[in-house]
Amino acid sequence: MAAADLREHLLALETELQTMTARNSEARLRKLIAPDFHEFGRSGKSYTFAEILSGLTSETVEMKTAIEAFEVSLLCDTIALATYRGIRFQDDGNAQLTNRSSIWRLAESGDWRMIFHQGTPTTSAAHFLR
Repeated sequence: MAAADLREHLLALETELQTMTARNSEARLRKLIAPDFHEFGRSGKSYTFAEILSGLTSETVEMKTAIEAFEVSLLCDTIALATYRGIRFQDDGNAQLTNRSSIWRLAESGDWRMIFHQGTPTTSAAHFLR
């Protein structure tokens, strides 16, 4: 897959993971997230695949989100690092900014599956990943 195509593909997967349709579907989450997945959350807590699966499938409120400054670095033929700024819009008109990174692995099935994710709170767009 060409670099630009991979970027667009992983952006689509990251975006899908923010939708209630994906988050509430255990079957879809199992296709998007690998069983050996691990996350360091924005809160500072650490999560396993089982914890993420349980938490996401029980969500009832859809978040209003956006992704900015999405970049992909191919680390080897089957591993890609995605970095971006996540924006969560709050009901009071404010927004939460988070620097995010995900590691994606190409499975034997040909599907890209997330194996790691980290969210780090930030207040300034000027310092994002540079």
